[in-house]
Formats: sequence, C-alpha cells, structure tokens
Amino acid sequence: MRRQSSLARALASAAFSALLAAGLGGCQTLSDVAGSLTTRTAAAARPPDDPRRAVEFYGERYRANPKDVEAAIGYGQALRTTGQRAQAVAMLEQATIANPGNRSLLAAYGRALADNGNAQAAFDVLSRAHSPDNPDWRILSVQGTTLDRLGKHDEARRYYASALRIAPDEPSVLSNLGLSYMLSRDLPKAEENLRRAYASGRADSRVRQNLALVVGLQGRFAEAETIVKADLPADQAAANAAYLRDMLKGRDNPRTAAVKQAPVVAQDD
Repeated sequence: MRRQSSLARALASAAFSALLAAGLGGCQTLSDVAGSLTTRTAAAARPPDDPRRAVEFYGERYRANPKDVEAAIGYGQALRTTGQRAQAVAMLEQATIANPGNRSLLAAYGRALADNGNAQAAFDVLSRAHSPDNPDWRILSVQGTTLDRLGKHDEARRYYASALRIAPDEPSVLSNLGLSYMLSRDLPKAEENLRRAYASGRADSRVRQNLALVVGLQGRFAEAETIVKADLPADQAAANAAYLRDMLKGRDNPRTAAVKQAPVVAQDD
C-alpha cells in the first residue's frame, strides 16, 4: 500500500510537471495560441530574437499606442517567455479592454491566464476567442489543458477530440491528450497517444520527453532513457536523462513545477 501511495504521488507530480511546465499549454507540446494568432504586418522594424530585448521592443510600441493589437500580443508573449506571467496577464487584460471583442487578443489573454495558473478564467476567456461555427483547434487544445488542470479529464478529452477533427494527428494535441490520460493514471492510453504524436515528423522534443516520462512511469526505465536521449548530443542527452530521473523519483513539487523548464533541445513556440 505504501508503495502504491508513493507511486501515485510520483505520478501526480510528474504529470503536473509535464502539463504545466511544458509550454499547456502544455503542456509541453502546447501550441502557442498567442503566437499563432498574431497578425502579421509589413512593419519595417523586425522584433529582436532575444526575449529580454523583445520585451523592450514591444513594450515601447505598446506604451506608445495601447490600441496596437500586434504590439500587445507580442509584448504579452515576450513577458511570458521571460517568466513575467503576472505582468503579461495584467497588460493583456488592459489591452482587451482597449480593444473589446478582438479575438486574437482574447486568445493571447487566455493563454497568459493559463500560463499563470488561472485555469477557470483562462477557459472562460478562450471560449470568447472563437465560436462554435468557426472553431480554432489551437484554442480547443489549450481549453482542454485548462480543463485537465481543473480535474475535468473527460470533458478535456472532448475538446482534444474536437481539435483533432480539425487537425488530424496534430502532435501537440495528441501529446496533450496523452498527458490527460497520464493525469488520470491510464498510462497505457497515455503511451498510445504519445507514441502517435512521437511518430509524426512534426513532433518536437517536448513530445519525446512526455513519451519517455510515461514509459518510465510504467517501470521501463532503460527504454525511457533511450527515448529521451535519442539523436541528441552527449551533454544534452545527459541533461535530459537527469531531468527524467528526477521527475520519476517524484522530486518535483506540483506547486513549483509550473515554472521549471525541461532541458529540451528545441521548442516551437
């Protein structure tokens, strides 16, 4: 009984680490709704690649014109990337007030709320960012992650199913679906969906990490390390393997896991 209780704690900790730290959006493989819905303009100035400089770049534009939707979305994404989640929420809330009904801003605001742990508020805002007659699979997927955080796993999976009808075999959605099953301790089903995501040529390294985690939680530690280290340089493979071992030992606290970043090689944010 003690062993089962220990496993349950480790599972819950690892599952929330994967779901909260990875990106729902995702989880690790959560698509960045704000980025995907950002409108493109022919502005001559190119935003800097460095996140800290991007905060300054978009911050100046936003302060000069709080009704500049692109600047607000870019500023919010840069704030989130640099860990300033509460600031992103506050700024995007004001931006949505200045631009009522703008769905791109609502998507960005909902994503920031989700990143900041405000699951119910995020779900409510994201519901206004698209409509039943014109749904966005990215928003559906993030809504699914907010429901998973609220413990509504069956309802979350209906959102993932809707997203997959629009974007069949989309690896980010399949990964979130796999993590949903992991949260409810259905590890075989979690592995099935994560393997489907991993088989996609579009899957990123976060999918690999999530699959390795689920395999490891089933006691197949050698296989899990093989997955997490595949095709990586030696130093990165060692870092990923060490992180995986820590998660499998249940060392991550679910309260702090949301701000811990996995040592993955690349992320499509």
